[in-house]
Amino acid sequence: MSKDDETVSRTSIQVIERFTQLLDLLAEHQDPIALKELAALSGLHPSTAHRILNDLVAVRLVDRTEPGLYRLGMRLLELGNLVKARINVRDVALEPMRRLHRQTGQTVNLSVRQGDEIIYIERAFSERSGMQVVRSIGGRAPLHLTSTGKLFLAWDETAMVKDYATRTALTGHTRNSITELPRLERELADTRRNGYARDNEELELGVRCISAPIRDDSGRVVAGLSLTAPADRLKDEWLDDVKATAMLISKGLGYHRQG
Repeated sequence: MSKDDETVSRTSIQVIERFTQLLDLLAEHQDPIALKELAALSGLHPSTAHRILNDLVAVRLVDRTEPGLYRLGMRLLELGNLVKARINVRDVALEPMRRLHRQTGQTVNLSVRQGDEIIYIERAFSERSGMQVVRSIGGRAPLHLTSTGKLFLAWDETAMVKDYATRTALTGHTRNSITELPRLERELADTRRNGYARDNEELELGVRCISAPIRDDSGRVVAGLSLTAPADRLKDEWLDDVKATAMLISKGLGYHRQG
């Protein structure tokens, strides 16, 4: 690359950095900001900030609400909606799931809700995990018998949980299954309070699970991440790892925890 090309490249990068800096400042403020304040916060000369803002207004990335006042433009919303529509939870989750599996040596599942069941849409596992029961991708299970299913129920309205109990009769699969509504409601309250759910051999004897919710940019639970292990091998110390991995995936979907 020639010196002239290097100079052009550095100048282009500097312009992009200034564009981004101004957009970030606008994003930090709910109300329109004056040019003078933007220049002071960014460290840019007012004439430089004004020139860049004019370019951003021209392409609708920034709106000029009145002379000298600026806010983020509607084109960013349009672009953001396109990005959101193209984000696939499976694609975002796959590599974090693999890391969690390597860290724990246990099976890691990604599930979504469909009606009164969860569907397993991805997994990370190996034969060395020691699991005799590994749910295949596309497999289904009742919400109240799985740790991930409890996550979805936990953030449902109370009336919706009661309707679910009526529809399904809370049929059990093992002696540990929760089959009474009051007991299920207590467990769902614990899930909301703790931010995670458990399956204590409720779907399969000899198998225990812990799970944490995956949320989208609106805060809605859209999937669940669960770690499955033989009942005598599941370690409580893995819970923080599951929650951290679920949060990482949630952030990849645009979620930002409030408070």
